[in-house]
Amino acid sequence: MVRVDSKLPDGYRLISTAPAVIDHLMLRERAGLSPMGRRQAEAGLRGSWTACHVVRMNRARETVAMGRIIGDGGCFFQVVDMAVLPGHQRRGLGDAVLAHLLDRIRGAAPLGAYVSLLADPPGRRLYAKHGFRETRTVVYRHGAATRLSGAARHSLIGHDPCGSCMELTRD
Repeated sequence: MVRVDSKLPDGYRLISTAPAVIDHLMLRERAGLSPMGRRQAEAGLRGSWTACHVVRMNRARETVAMGRIIGDGGCFFQVVDMAVLPGHQRRGLGDAVLAHLLDRIRGAAPLGAYVSLLADPPGRRLYAKHGFRETRTVVYRHGAATRLSGAARHSLIGHDPCGSCMELTRD
């Protein structure tokens, strides 16, 4: 696994836990990730293998970035919920979040663990910097998604808006 050293700029602090549910929902919305309901967020955050978020160290202590890993703790890990608020992008926050998450995997996972993610075009350069490479993978969705209606149904079936699948290369 490629190791990338990254440092947060002054005025930010990385916290080694998932953000609060309300902050998670706000970050997803404002960073342009697909919408999610409160119950989904609560269940998802509880199911994290590890997570972290970045707080702006001002009076408001605003959560400005986050990332999570889901997985079984041994064989498979997936990077999810990578988000940085638009006004805080291009400052190394996403880099610091991803480096922290991958360090957690490095420290706990057995050799040969598989690490993957689904990447939107804006994130591909960041992921490549950390050793991920694009793979040709077909994504199948569970048939139950067809029972959903409206925007939720559109986001789960049909054209895959996430772009490409990526996996971590071995060093």
